[in-house]
Amino acid sequence: MTLTAGSVPATRSGTAHDLVAALTGEPAGQTSPSVYETARLVALAPWLDGHDRRLTWLLARQRPDGGWGGPGGYALVPTLSAVEALLTVLRRDGPAAVPAAAAHRGLTFLSGALRGDAPPDLPATDLIVPALLTAVDRHLTGPAGPPPGLAEWAGRPRLPLPAGLDPARLTRVRALLAAGRPVPEKLAHALEVAGELAYRAAGVRPSASGAVGASPAATAAWLGCPEPGAALDYLRAVARPGPVPCASPITVFERAWVLGILVRAGVPVGAPEPVLTELRAAVGPSGAATAPGLPADADTTAVALYALARLGRAPGVGPLAGFDTGRHFCTWPGEDGASLTTNAHVLDALGEQPSGPGVTGARRRVTEWLVERQQPDGRWEDRWHASACYATYAVLLALADHAPDGTARAAVERGVAWLLDTQRPDGSWGLWHGTAEETAYAVLALAGAGRSGDARIAAALARGRRRLSELDGCDDEPALWHDKDLYRPTQIVRAAVLAASGRAVEAGPTMIRIA
Repeated sequence: MTLTAGSVPATRSGTAHDLVAALTGEPAGQTSPSVYETARLVALAPWLDGHDRRLTWLLARQRPDGGWGGPGGYALVPTLSAVEALLTVLRRDGPAAVPAAAAHRGLTFLSGALRGDAPPDLPATDLIVPALLTAVDRHLTGPAGPPPGLAEWAGRPRLPLPAGLDPARLTRVRALLAAGRPVPEKLAHALEVAGELAYRAAGVRPSASGAVGASPAATAAWLGCPEPGAALDYLRAVARPGPVPCASPITVFERAWVLGILVRAGVPVGAPEPVLTELRAAVGPSGAATAPGLPADADTTAVALYALARLGRAPGVGPLAGFDTGRHFCTWPGEDGASLTTNAHVLDALGEQPSGPGVTGARRRVTEWLVERQQPDGRWEDRWHASACYATYAVLLALADHAPDGTARAAVERGVAWLLDTQRPDGSWGLWHGTAEETAYAVLALAGAGRSGDARIAAALARGRRRLSELDGCDDEPALWHDKDLYRPTQIVRAAVLAASGRAVEAGPTMIRIA
């Protein structure tokens, strides 16, 4: 079950009318709960209402193999967080509060998982993993010995740091905080990695919502104790259901993506005036941020600009200028690596602007950069989503709609062929198994980028939409989006499924009036 960030379970039914209306009804946004983030609250904020619910929820999500989270390397961060939280509870409250066997199974899982491949490229993994390993080691090897019920872990070798991870960056971040110097704004989202140094850290302040870095864990680490104020109010609101998401609020992100997906698919949906006004106001001269307390980024900026342009509120692409590296667009200045979907979204935003030397040149550069990064089999992959279906959908549609002079047609054809070749026998698409989300992306990409009249594409679309109608509403849909933990932005995924299935307009062609 997915949870609203601080409210009620999100509905799977309804049309685009209901979906867009929910953007105002739940302004913080709706996203799935996170094992990583919930475990951090268990460890950091036992005084917060709902502690027992969070602990029960955490224990219920331990896998039979002892781990938590997604398949493969995606289990490392949530399992480390959950194990450290259980060790904290055992030390603080004793075995009556939590079964030592759950911590033992988690430690056994980690003993094997930490010797595997480097974990996936999730935000702050290079900070989180060393920080949690140090904390777990302190629990097991401290002067008092292991927590109750875990005597067998005394004297065992320390859990190893995975290959490819260097603790030096965490050391530098903690040194900055120890010296009373502010850390880069983007690191506020993972401030909890600083340990005790996170408490009232210099240069870190809650946003207007009370959140630090739009993160419950970072906010709890900064607050330290239940002192009245905006930060405590934020924590109480976001934690009301018990478990918490990795990020809240996600207002700008959710609104931009939902509206962008729907208008791109031709769904006849407008938006209430307050939503458009607030989305436009979120785009400043240096861009838009997912939420207050996070830095502006090119991805959120580009999708917001695209959606606004398609809805008649085009503000121009000036806010993207600060992200232009001269070859591609960075997600934020100083980014390690680069994002293909960010650049696909930038191409979308550029493509909605009147042609001119600057816009046309940027479109050509981004097109060439994206084409060069196509995998040999035709797909694209990206750092913000586990599935290549999402990246391929984003890049294919951007190239098909906005590449100058049809220069990317061959790449588009290869991407379409990859989608056709990877459709499962039951008509779905999926990384680990067929899902409604990934099937929706594939259907939207084939419908938007495939050649009209192609019999193979028509057959794939028919099978995909039929399977989509069967998958829609399943309870075992995995979280696929990258944050500190895998997560599922409920309304964004819902928009893709509605747009791909045709259910978005089941209630009739009447638009949501712009009021």
